[in-house]
Amino acid sequence: MTNENVLTLSDITMQFGGVVAVNNLSLDVGQGEIVALIGPNGAGKTTVFNVVTGVYEATNGSVSYKGETILENHPGFKMRKTYGGINADKYTKRIVKTPDVITSLGIARTFQNIRLFKDLSVLENVMIAMHMHLKAGYFSDMLHMNGAEEAKLRQDSIDILEMVGLGNMLEDQASSLPYGQQRRLEIARALATKPSLLLLDEPAAGMNPQETLELSHFIVEIKNHFHLSVLMIEHHMDLVMSIADRIYVLNFGELIASGTPAAVQNNKCVIDAYLGANEDA
Repeated sequence: MTNENVLTLSDITMQFGGVVAVNNLSLDVGQGEIVALIGPNGAGKTTVFNVVTGVYEATNGSVSYKGETILENHPGFKMRKTYGGINADKYTKRIVKTPDVITSLGIARTFQNIRLFKDLSVLENVMIAMHMHLKAGYFSDMLHMNGAEEAKLRQDSIDILEMVGLGNMLEDQASSLPYGQQRRLEIARALATKPSLLLLDEPAAGMNPQETLELSHFIVEIKNHFHLSVLMIEHHMDLVMSIADRIYVLNFGELIASGTPAAVQNNKCVIDAYLGANEDA
């Protein structure tokens, strides 16, 4: 693991009308790290993912990936002198990359609610995600004019599915898979975009303790195999504490704690946010 940051968020604020979903958040993910973003429901965690992936344009702040700015929005005022005194002109420094461009740079995500092409096969789900890396154009692909590239895409998709334990289900319909395997398929589809940074939004949601344990091993395995950095939203604290290198804690859009799992676990603000303060204490 190095000290190089793959992802850096600086002073991110996301406001919807009068509601501030995220307020002045700064965080980073280092090369090869697993970083967890935790907090009660409604804390603003998924909003952060939507900002990073270009779904939302932050009201203020910046996001950079491997040193390249993918979002910058700094509304402010520029001062100018006039004969009558000093006036202020409103300005905005703005750089925004779209979700498809952000994905092509190497950021992939999953969703809390699994999103698959449920009527397509397991293999087809992964091949669709991998099509973004085809060199052939749309029409040549439609006319099957680049069979060699299509064959490689198919084999690469099979390799990913075998790695995540779905190699014997290539032709199965996605909707027929058990819940835990659907989650693995969604992660496989994210891996097909060839990311360096993987965002996992509550990957253990709906899983029993045994499935959660298996998932924790699986996340570490794919991180090492694909040389990934991981930013993860998760409510299962056993999972978070067992695999996260560092943790950020949000509450009502505010960062209330950050640090190692041990430090966060014993932080009074974190305990109060999750369990409620004991008024008699």
